[in-house]
Amino acid sequence: MAKKLTITQVRSIIGCPPDQRATVRALGLKRIRHTVEQADSPVIRGMVAKVRHLVEVKES
Repeated sequence: MAKKLTITQVRSIIGCPPDQRATVRALGLKRIRHTVEQADSPVIRGMVAKVRHLVEVKES
């Protein structure tokens, strides 16, 4: 079974650069406290690293 990452948006994207806004949206997040599950892959890890100040990540 593949590992999953539980990603929660904890800060607003207001005032963030457009590339960071796009990354949060590409992760599937729509609002603060919204949580999504994504497969644990290098692509997703890279996206999370780019917006690490806006999200909280748990491995599951």
